[in-house]
Amino acid sequence: MKCYKGIIILIIVFGTLSCNKVSPKDQIANLNGYWEISKVQTAEGKEKVYNFNQSIDFIELAGDSVGVRKKLQPQLNGTFITFKNSEKFRVMIQNDSVYLEYSTPYDSWRETLISAKEDELILRNPDGNLYFYRPYAKLNLE
Repeated sequence: MKCYKGIIILIIVFGTLSCNKVSPKDQIANLNGYWEISKVQTAEGKEKVYNFNQSIDFIELAGDSVGVRKKLQPQLNGTFITFKNSEKFRVMIQNDSVYLEYSTPYDSWRETLISAKEDELILRNPDGNLYFYRPYAKLNLE
């Protein structure tokens, strides 16, 4: 009888944990938008907080497997200056993990999508640094 109780408890625990996991497709859908960096946690555990950003990232998916990431500089009149370089990427799903694979004439690299929600984006770069983003909010000077 104790064996059955243990099995039932394990089933409940694993069932609860699996229900809380956001599907890769749902996370990918949340990538689109204007994002500004809020903080970086290095692989060594150091943290740098960004209260103000001179540039932001615009991420746009074309379909569910390719996209582009552009650096923009917000202007006081609500427009943006777009930097010349943009990075195209492919979205890869492997073992329930989402990866963004970039390739430019200068380099190739892969970022791991840790979390993508409406109000937060977390990416890990190849060096193990975590980048936390928040949705860009237009500067209100009134």
